[in-house]
Amino acid sequence: MDLGNKQAALETYLRSLGRVLVAYSGGIDSAYLAWAARKALGDNMLAVIADSASLARTQLEDALLFAQEQSIPVEVLATGELERPEYARNDASRCFFCKDELFTIMEQFRAQRGFDTIAYGINLDDRGDYRPGQKAAREHGVSAPLLQAGLRKQDIRELARAAGLRLWNKPASACLASRIEYGRPVTAAALRQVEQGEDALRALGFRQFRVRHHGEIARVEIAPEEMGRALSLEMAAEFTRVFKALGFTYVTLDLEGYRSGSMNALLPLETLTKNAG
Repeated sequence: MDLGNKQAALETYLRSLGRVLVAYSGGIDSAYLAWAARKALGDNMLAVIADSASLARTQLEDALLFAQEQSIPVEVLATGELERPEYARNDASRCFFCKDELFTIMEQFRAQRGFDTIAYGINLDDRGDYRPGQKAAREHGVSAPLLQAGLRKQDIRELARAAGLRLWNKPASACLASRIEYGRPVTAAALRQVEQGEDALRALGFRQFRVRHHGEIARVEIAPEEMGRALSLEMAAEFTRVFKALGFTYVTLDLEGYRSGSMNALLPLETLTKNAG
């Protein structure tokens, strides 16, 4: 199916859902879904942002700005996943409890405001990754319009570019908790360390990166195409200054560079197989 047909299938499916709440984070998938829902449904849609310490302030600000640019109605709802012990303990199921909190709050909001459906931005490529949050979505009966339309990540980027959406090539932006090694409790303080570290990398001009939190150690991942700038004595000194000021004892630069979901590489195969999808 070509992109035009996939886009048409997406619009048709969205119109079949009635009044729709879109789980919106400001990443390319959820942003394109919110834009497409606005186009297909008009006032019969509302984007919902889950706000907590695990959402970087820069991501929240950009999500709100994009919604304003595209005249997408948006509501910010506070979520309390950090108060849930099963989330804070940060085992391999953390994402399930995060999405369970999100969809529980959204379901209450949906009932209060008279919406018919909750939708989120999973795409076809996500089905092959380790994402326990997909189980929470199924349990809450959340719709997956991008998946139903057979859209892959690259399809979504191409459609967003064709529509003139500025974030068509926006780097992936998972929640801050995904930077904390499994087994280390997720706390507001640790999330602040990660957020401030990534803000500093952004201010230094890097575009695609992650700060991985390993207790006393900050493991910095930089995209391979940007690694040249990072591999200098001057930048090493700047990294050391930044991350030690944030409370880390040791600062490391990961020579494999940035890769999405690198924390999952340490999970046992049986965990990935059991909880995937």
